[in-house]
Parts: sequence; structure tokens; C-alpha cells
Amino acid sequence: MDELEEIKRKKMQQLKNEMNETAKPILELPDKPVVVTDATIDAAAGQYPIFILDCWAEWCGPCRTIGPIIEQLAKEMKGKVVFGKLNVDENMQTANKYRISAIPTLMVFKEGKLIDKLVGAYPKPALAAKIQRFL
Repeated sequence: MDELEEIKRKKMQQLKNEMNETAKPILELPDKPVVVTDATIDAAAGQYPIFILDCWAEWCGPCRTIGPIIEQLAKEMKGKVVFGKLNVDENMQTANKYRISAIPTLMVFKEGKLIDKLVGAYPKPALAAKIQRFL
């Protein structure tokens, strides 16, 4: 019986080692918006469970108004939502692909798929409430 117990022990250790090797590392979610470009939009949207992309431009007054709100929500919602920022003047392919005709536009991605767009500059409480429904 000792030989059988030794075989069981070795097999159990082998299975544990295999599980540790294949286990996904826990992704640390950022607490500030990540900068996104045409080249990185798909990877960013697919990397996080819920990703909200702020499409903006430097010359846009409402974009400058909502920018600090996005920064605050990124900190407050860390671990639940990841925010990104895409300058539409510098990344026109993405703006055209998603038919962004007004800014600021917040695109909401869940598991890499676009599920909603929020257009306009919302006050912080209203924006937070809208985001809550995606959680």
C-alpha cells in the first residue's frame, strides 16, 4: 500500500503544479484613465470586464468639463470599471468606425463588445448613476 500512496501523492502534486502554471494572474485594474489609440482600442476594450472610453478633443469645452469627473470616477470605481481616453482628432479611424459625431461621447464596452454610448457632458451624480446600471 505504501507504493500506491506514493503514486497518489506524486500525481496530486503534479496536478497542483499544473493548476498553478495555468492559473491566470489577477489583473490589477487602474485607478486612472488609460490612454487609448486607434492601434490599442480593441486590446483595451477586451482587456477589462467593463471599459468606458471617453472620446474627446482638446478644443471641446464640454470635454474639458467632463475630464476631471472621469478622473474622479476612475478612482472611486476602481476594481469595477476601467476608464480610457481617446483623442478623436488624433485617432480618426476609431471615431469613424464607431460613428462618433458629437463629443464628448462615452463608449461602454462589456467583455470587449460595445453595449452603449453616452453622448454629452453629464454632471458627476448623473454619470455615476448611468454607469451603475452596467455593473
